[in-house]
Amino acid sequence: MEKTKSRLWIKIVCIVLAVIFAVTAILCITFFSVWNNEISTVSSFTQLRKRNDGHKDGSVYKMDVKGGFYFDEFIDGGGASNDKELISFITKNITKGLIKIEIGETDIGCSSFTAKTTDGDVIFARNYDFAKTNTCITLCNPGDGRHASFSTVDLNYVGMDIDKDVEGLMNKITCLAAPYAPLDGINDAGLSCGIYMSYQGGTAKEGTVATNQNNPDKPDITSTTMLRMVLDYASTVDEAVKLIEKYNLHDSANTSFHYMIADASGKSAILEWVPVNGTDATDNDGAKRELNVIYNTDKMYDGLRADGFKYQWITNFIVKNHENYYADNDGKQGYDRYEHIYAGLKATNGVVKDENAAMQILKEVGRRTWKEGDGCTVHSVVYNLTKKTALWVANENFDDKTAIYEYSFETGKLENRA
Repeated sequence: MEKTKSRLWIKIVCIVLAVIFAVTAILCITFFSVWNNEISTVSSFTQLRKRNDGHKDGSVYKMDVKGGFYFDEFIDGGGASNDKELISFITKNITKGLIKIEIGETDIGCSSFTAKTTDGDVIFARNYDFAKTNTCITLCNPGDGRHASFSTVDLNYVGMDIDKDVEGLMNKITCLAAPYAPLDGINDAGLSCGIYMSYQGGTAKEGTVATNQNNPDKPDITSTTMLRMVLDYASTVDEAVKLIEKYNLHDSANTSFHYMIADASGKSAILEWVPVNGTDATDNDGAKRELNVIYNTDKMYDGLRADGFKYQWITNFIVKNHENYYADNDGKQGYDRYEHIYAGLKATNGVVKDENAAMQILKEVGRRTWKEGDGCTVHSVVYNLTKKTALWVANENFDDKTAIYEYSFETGKLENRA
């Protein structure tokens, strides 16, 4: 009798264990099926370069983004008209509601220009000026007709503390939002794009955060997600402009921006949202702004080159009709850098020997060099739109090979120069 009871209890225990095992297995399968791409992406999050607080250098990370990070769904769902809506979408879809993120404010100073190398390659060069912060080189290859891309993200923009390394699983999961916040990038078609503060609105600029809201028939998009859209879906400047024209742009982080886009053909454009016949003093209502596209083929660039290629450059003031938009040059943020870049390019007719020569121009207008003690240039990058490569430098360490990285779409490898 006792043996029978023992056998019965053993059977019950075995059944219970089997049920627990089966439930656990189902939960694990469900978890990995739902989070598979996110798990792979978080696992790839790697520190490339340690922070140097004494030199005011933040850490540098790399992340290989697996899957489409729900960006098709974001676009198909009508995008977002403000940071709150963007956060809601990311929280629901990427962190599955488990982790809430923040979009930090930033001071995107910056400089950019296009040029040609002596070999005829088209390049797009960019400085990201801010202050000590952590950055992430974000590699995306979503497939399904979207382009692979290389982009740089300031992790402060997704809520990471600028004074600490990104540590712990929760912080790394939060960084899954990085694809939604690129500051510049290049895709596998040789299209590149950058975002720059425009400091619009005179004394009212702090309240100017909503641009181009005039057309209720257009879907909405925010500043960095517009850049992501360009990298993912466009192959040329013309395709990028047609995409952007379909949307109402809403600026993020309580500031206003303009953009520069270039492609492998040598065509480039600056995109700005300004009121018709407005001035800096009157540009304090974002809803009155309209998209204005300034191509490098426009009349204002006549005489720069004789062979069909015209270089273009940008800093932090409105380029369109800037002689009338501003009362004087003192109101043009970054005008001194703008003039220095122009002088350097004009001296060589927009031709530089190679990517290293283009990086030298970026070095000359880096924040520590140009205005010592006023923040730093967080990263400098030269994109070769012809060869589809990137030359990337952290924190103005131009002469330190351990701070220099090279990426090629042909190999798919990010390599350190050291």
